[in-house]
Amino acid sequence: MFPRSAAPRGRSAHSHGPYPPPAVPRYYDYSHQRAAGVNSFHVPGPEMLPVYEWKPTPPMPRIPPPHTSTMINGRKRSRDESSPYVLKRQRLESSSRPPIQTPPILHLPDQEVAGSSRSAFTRNDRSYHSPHSYLPPQVSVIPEDPNTLQVYAKDKLSGQMVELFEACEQQTSDLVKKEMCRTRLQQDVQGVYAVARLYLTGSSMNGLGCRSSDADLCLVLKGNKRHDPIQVLSVLQRLFKSLSYVERTQLIRAKVPILRFREKGSDLEFDLNVNNTVGIRNTFLLRSYAYADLRIRPIILVVKKWAHHNQINDASKGTLSSYTLVLMVLHYLQTRDEPILPSLQRDYPECFNPLLEINAIPEAPKHIPRYISRNQSSLGDLLLGFLKYYATDFRWDKQVISVREARAFPKNHSKEWRNKFMCVEEPFERNNVARAVHERVKFDAIKAQFVESWRILQKRKDLNSILPVRAIINKESSRR
Repeated sequence: MFPRSAAPRGRSAHSHGPYPPPAVPRYYDYSHQRAAGVNSFHVPGPEMLPVYEWKPTPPMPRIPPPHTSTMINGRKRSRDESSPYVLKRQRLESSSRPPIQTPPILHLPDQEVAGSSRSAFTRNDRSYHSPHSYLPPQVSVIPEDPNTLQVYAKDKLSGQMVELFEACEQQTSDLVKKEMCRTRLQQDVQGVYAVARLYLTGSSMNGLGCRSSDADLCLVLKGNKRHDPIQVLSVLQRLFKSLSYVERTQLIRAKVPILRFREKGSDLEFDLNVNNTVGIRNTFLLRSYAYADLRIRPIILVVKKWAHHNQINDASKGTLSSYTLVLMVLHYLQTRDEPILPSLQRDYPECFNPLLEINAIPEAPKHIPRYISRNQSSLGDLLLGFLKYYATDFRWDKQVISVREARAFPKNHSKEWRNKFMCVEEPFERNNVARAVHERVKFDAIKAQFVESWRILQKRKDLNSILPVRAIINKESSRR
């Protein structure tokens, strides 16, 4: 179903896509099976919800020649040969240890989440504790390959982008904290909604987060009853006010209503929505793009920092959401004369079917063959090209950005695009994620910022000319 018999043009037949085979199995397992103990996810009654299983993989090492295989002499790499990129492992429940080669889907005692490119999990925890106990995450650190991004950072501007990325990218410890809070919330929420499942989504999970990123949560309530999001969030708001580890709850009645709150004792903020499952779908779509090429994550992080610094990254104030900015970057990379990215939805529709069951969403993309681009532009050149493209080339009055189709298609007279200043298609729902930009003055300010930043950066080739690099690094380093 998933792998194709022949590798399409631009892909290696020997590669394994943005999800190359890891040295050991890795799981991100939201387990909702019943088990005794304080840390179990107990669901009253006979119903047992299926496991939400994610087998993520870390960022890829430097792109090998097309003939290079990630297998060595027909075997998986040994521990010493494995990539330095890693994931955190966190144990939530206990049962018998699954086989390494073919772990069962519904009985996984281990759990991990994606983490920093500079840390690794350990397998030295030989014993299995009682399900009554809670095991904290175990993380070990190994050195990163110093040449990972250097192939794209031979000039000053590119080097500055790498420095900013490596200082700001989300660390394993950041994701551990988010996941630990999610597991506590899961248990408490199921005391009110027994069949609820709580998913960590967004930049925390798609590989595009930074140290200061807040956490997005999606509460999935299934069944025949239609749940009103405002009503559900109001119930949860009352619940959260009684929890000792939650503070500053705020119900925001937006188009997609959210409950915003903080974890007490930290500056970690959460946004929780109800049944907005498209967020789970685009989390794994963006994750597939994020790890398709080493340059994707650094350029997106830099663009988001640039937009935030220049006050054009706030949909609540009529400018661009971070999600919109990510789609704009991906579209730019898809539309080069030599594309850096394909359309994954077009090439692998079975992996990103909008009707795919929630539990199958994380599994499908791991079979996508890796895309190898002939475009070897440096990070600095790509950033300059991105700014120029939206400053001078893209026709905002006539075109719609579509990552789904890897092109810009003409505006028609449909309600989604008519009389809109910016049109960026949501890859699954196909609505306009840039609809927040509904005032001419805001649109003009956004476009003017692209023009001005491109002009300055083209002349100086110094990231500090458009962004206070050191101040951002210092701020991120002080987070959590």
